[in-house]
Amino acid sequence: MPPDGSRPEEAPSRISREILPGSIGEGTRPTIRGMHHRRPTVIAAAGHNGRVIEELIARMAALLEPLAAAGDQRQYFHATYQRTTTAVADELNRGGFADPDWVERWDVAFADLYLDALEADLAGRKPTLPWQVAFGAPAELPPLRHVLLGMNAHINYDLPQALVAVITDEQFDDATMLARREADHRAIDDVLAARVAAEDDELTRLSGPGPLLDRLLRPFNRLGTQRFLREARRKVWANAIALSRARRQGPDTYAAVLAQLEELSAAKVTTLQAPGQVLLKLAATGFGVRLPPGA
Repeated sequence: MPPDGSRPEEAPSRISREILPGSIGEGTRPTIRGMHHRRPTVIAAAGHNGRVIEELIARMAALLEPLAAAGDQRQYFHATYQRTTTAVADELNRGGFADPDWVERWDVAFADLYLDALEADLAGRKPTLPWQVAFGAPAELPPLRHVLLGMNAHINYDLPQALVAVITDEQFDDATMLARREADHRAIDDVLAARVAAEDDELTRLSGPGPLLDRLLRPFNRLGTQRFLREARRKVWANAIALSRARRQGPDTYAAVLAQLEELSAAKVTTLQAPGQVLLKLAATGFGVRLPPGA
């Protein structure tokens, strides 16, 4: 980004648009722009151009460099997410998904929500509430805690929106199609779970081995992280269905339900800033959030 915080001019191939809930269609690339508090944006489903995820990783790399150079605590989640996105790209190239084009569209739509929140924060604008809490966490927290804060904001708040951005309401009603989408959703879980040990090693390298209790709990923390990722993402799927229901009732209903999700997600991120063994606390409270019945 330029020193004044403005967004550099983008390539002509990147199309920015805001679309009312319910108007999702095929054939356009996903971008999300202008996200801020209580202004829901829904993204059009995208067509595959063969380079979308590579462009996403390049965008991540360009943002990581100044964060790392400045010692900014936001670098820890960002670097973890960049490595995870690279792992998803590798799995796409390996043919590990039932519908790779859809997974790529979804992955880019999902990442854009975080990247736009980060760029807004870097430019002095307020991102959505969960990201305000995550980005505003004390710098002295250990790297692992910053990663957990970012994961929580991104999975609980951004992921349901990304799903409804690339799954139409008609597809939510199609049991065969929905099973196909849900299978790829679970396949992403496997990619994330496979990264847990390597990311734990990287964070330990950055912050040191830590107190004896932390070292003794590392194997349990790894297993706990894998479990909590799956638990949160199951709730995400239910929340995406709730957003689809709300979308059918019109923009006002969708905005109200999304605002509920924003508040719940921000509250969960706030609880993760408490002192102590965070993953042990999550064993009792859970990592994810769930919209109330009828939302």
